Amino acid sequence: MMRQPLLTESTAVKREKTMKKKREVQISVIRSRRKTIALQIREDGSVLVRAPYWMTNAEISSFVKDKKDWIRRHLDKLGENVNNSPGTFLSEAELRSLAEMAAEAIPSRVAFFARKLGVTYGRITIRCQRTRWGSCSEKGNLNFNCLLMKAPKDVLDYVVVHELCHRLEMNHSSRFWAEVAKVLPDYKASEKWLRENGKLLIRQVHG
Repeated sequence: MMRQPLLTESTAVKREKTMKKKREVQISVIRSRRKTIALQIREDGSVLVRAPYWMTNAEISSFVKDKKDWIRRHLDKLGENVNNSPGTFLSEAELRSLAEMAAEAIPSRVAFFARKLGVTYGRITIRCQRTRWGSCSEKGNLNFNCLLMKAPKDVLDYVVVHELCHRLEMNHSSRFWAEVAKVLPDYKASEKWLRENGKLLIRQVHG
């Protein structure tokens, strides 16, 4: 039986110029049963807004505008860390935070794409793995790497669709890739991103 997600993720991506250099910032919104609103700066420079279900889009937009100086400072700091550090390793606390983010964000994406594909699935497990970004068992249980929270949203969606397509084809045949392409025609761009950047993400945990 397909379990219902507790969260819904905004499908619209808002863009707002918050930097003095007119840098565009990608802002994603995740609504949940939380009572307060909060901001988080992701490693890729995007901004994640966690908001209660009851908060309107106008209220969220106003909150983000009020925090534009805070966002600018943290993006500047993030840029300095990326430019000055040859390599960083994630702490246990950071990994726990990524796992919590994944547990909130991924189930809603799974439910969304499962409806598009017309498939069911079992339980969803979040792990930090060395080699796999996701997997699907014969029983339909899904596993995802928490490091996907450090990847672009399109890449996360690709991994979700990839694993759900195994509910139709438990292989990597031409039929399998045809199913992926039906939902994500540009999936090869996400594959390329993972090839070029995936190992760098994993090294932040496993060295």
